[in-house]
Amino acid sequence: MGRKRHLLVDTLGLILHVVVHPASVQDRDGARMVLSILLERFGWLRCIFVDGGYAGTLALWLRSLLPKRGVRIEIVKRSDHHKHTFKVLPKRWIVERTFGWLSKFRRLSKDYEFRTENSETMILISAIKLMLNRLA
Repeated sequence: MGRKRHLLVDTLGLILHVVVHPASVQDRDGARMVLSILLERFGWLRCIFVDGGYAGTLALWLRSLLPKRGVRIEIVKRSDHHKHTFKVLPKRWIVERTFGWLSKFRRLSKDYEFRTENSETMILISAIKLMLNRLA
């Protein structure tokens, strides 16, 4: 039971791509689902920041997926001496802030949707509402 949400956001925290999948899927496999969109779109991306949960073979997989594009993954890890204290990590707070913005929408507070596609659509609709509020 449960679902995981993976977001690809820009430096402003605006959503570029979203993938929702069952919680039984590992984070590294979920990241592959999100980053596979790079084959079709987002040719301007050169650096992708991820947290320590995505460490491992993900960087090698991305390099083999897009050998000529020059996309690199930077893993933002916590230092060991800040393990039990709060410290804002560079670039990692951007996606966390986006999740915070999305948590204000009642429909996203719990997983009400039966299908993952519907859940992805509700996240995108909420992101559109956030962007429209900024424009107004």
